[in-house]
Amino acid sequence: MIGEPIILSGIFGYGGYMKNERALVEGRILPTLVVFAVPFLLASILQALYGAVDLIVIGRFVDSASVSATAIGGQVMQTITGIVLGISTGGTVVIGQHVGAERKRDAALAVGNLTALFIVIAIALTIVMLIFTEPIVDIMQTPDEAVEHTARYITICSMGIPFIVGYNGVSGVFRGFGDSRTPLYFVALACAVNIGLDLLLVAVVGMGVAGAAVATVAAQGISFLAAVFYIVKEGLPVEFGRRDIGFSGGQALRILKIGSPIAVQDALVNVSFLIITAIINTMGLVASAAVGIDEKVIVFAMLVPTSFASAVAVMTAQNIGAGKMPRAKKSLWTGVILSFAFGLAVWIYCQFFPETLPSLFSRDAEVVYSAGLYLRNYTIDCMLVAFIFCANSFFSGCGYSLFSLIHSLIATFGFRVPGSYFMSRIAGVTLFEMGFVPPMASCVSIVMCLIYLKVGKGFKEEQQLSEPEL
Repeated sequence: MIGEPIILSGIFGYGGYMKNERALVEGRILPTLVVFAVPFLLASILQALYGAVDLIVIGRFVDSASVSATAIGGQVMQTITGIVLGISTGGTVVIGQHVGAERKRDAALAVGNLTALFIVIAIALTIVMLIFTEPIVDIMQTPDEAVEHTARYITICSMGIPFIVGYNGVSGVFRGFGDSRTPLYFVALACAVNIGLDLLLVAVVGMGVAGAAVATVAAQGISFLAAVFYIVKEGLPVEFGRRDIGFSGGQALRILKIGSPIAVQDALVNVSFLIITAIINTMGLVASAAVGIDEKVIVFAMLVPTSFASAVAVMTAQNIGAGKMPRAKKSLWTGVILSFAFGLAVWIYCQFFPETLPSLFSRDAEVVYSAGLYLRNYTIDCMLVAFIFCANSFFSGCGYSLFSLIHSLIATFGFRVPGSYFMSRIAGVTLFEMGFVPPMASCVSIVMCLIYLKVGKGFKEEQQLSEPEL
């Protein structure tokens, strides 16, 4: 049995990768899952802070129209990030499965295929976003006072898409090999640069929304270049060179097969958030700014379940590769329990102090009050997603990410979006009532996931990775 000190030294010690490469498929599940998730959680906190700093600085030094613009623009860019993360997760799972099965050559080919895929994706997404910035601003029902600022924010941030793609690709590779620590360094660097530039360009120079966007792009670029330098200097746990970069060995198809449903799911869920934001934008500038702030708060609240879910994905992938389905299932339920406990704490806090967190983002008393109303019920979702996030990661680690897409689409477009629309049309409705919609949609996903876990044929006890598809 692997002891906790060995696992800790493997993650936080020299080299970043676990000293015992079998740590995720052997030993005690609870400490392994927790310790693997901790660096990811820290990186996620920094990444969320990195995204929230723009809004905090804008809220402190500029007006509510700029807050609305930054919140809307941030949600649009989050949709792009969701697409990239989906493909990156596909790469992480494929690499993790090969590592678990001790197929080092296939793991190297997976890294090369992921690199080639992301080069194409970076070019395509950048072009699309620069062309469609103005239509996106119109579709979002952006308040008139915030239209110009929103377009400027999205345009500048779109120029940094290659850096977003690059960073998430590198992070996906590290985590596939069992290293959740190294990405923490790069996001910490990005966060530090972003905070410094935000204060300089917004608070000192007075560039407003444009300054926040420039700070974001600069931070992303520096972080990505630092990650590339690290890989060139330190290398990977497998023999890897330029010859491996390309579409060969059938690995790109495997990555897309797993990653595409996740990418589509994240993209459509984010699109649904944009639709809901557009619906709420029709309720006025105060509601728009309030919900924009709450989305940032919720990002932080979701970090713990997201981090445990990411650990579940890697542990599932490696254990499936090693032919250990029972251990993969135990990892799932361990992640669910830990995530639920945190979600419960968040919900309880927001029942007693709902305005304390929104007040960090805005000085407008009306905006803060409205944000508190929405947050009280929205945070019910923090408990429910504990199961949904971990289940989706388990399905993806097993290679069945398509189901995650299916249940998310049904819950989102069958319940959440229509529910938000009809709720907003009720006379006298406030953001308090609107906050009930997300939890109701999550309940639909939970029921579907439980049924799939029970009747799904792919989760038999001896399930393992098949030979790579050529």
